[in-house]
Amino acid sequence: MEKIKVGDTYIHNTNFTQERVNVFAQVTGDNNPIHIDEAYAAQTPFGRPIVHGFFAGSVFSKVFGTLFPGEGTIYMYQEMAFLSPVFVGTDYKAKFEVVEVNSEKHRAVVKCTLEDSDGKIAISGQAKLMHKERF
Repeated sequence: MEKIKVGDTYIHNTNFTQERVNVFAQVTGDNNPIHIDEAYAAQTPFGRPIVHGFFAGSVFSKVFGTLFPGEGTIYMYQEMAFLSPVFVGTDYKAKFEVVEVNSEKHRAVVKCTLEDSDGKIAISGQAKLMHKERF
């Protein structure tokens, strides 16, 4: 298995459906109508439903645990800033860049962002991960 090094990048395309947003609302109990009620959301400054911030940010967990670095990843820390709304039914790119690696401890710091097709960043953050084989 190839080691991941500083400067390595990964991109994952994603989209959040209303059905999945509704399930997230049920699971978490966050039933804020801005996420699940189209008529209510239309009256807000956003004009349409927005995705829960933590649901949108969960794409980072998906990628880390299954794709990059993948199975065996231990998620140690996540910082996120919510910079603009994430809209239901809109295409996004989750982008990752390795900014630090400690090979002795098998740990890395990864910059992660979620941006729309125009390059506008919706979420910006940083994660610390551990992976015995990849770092």
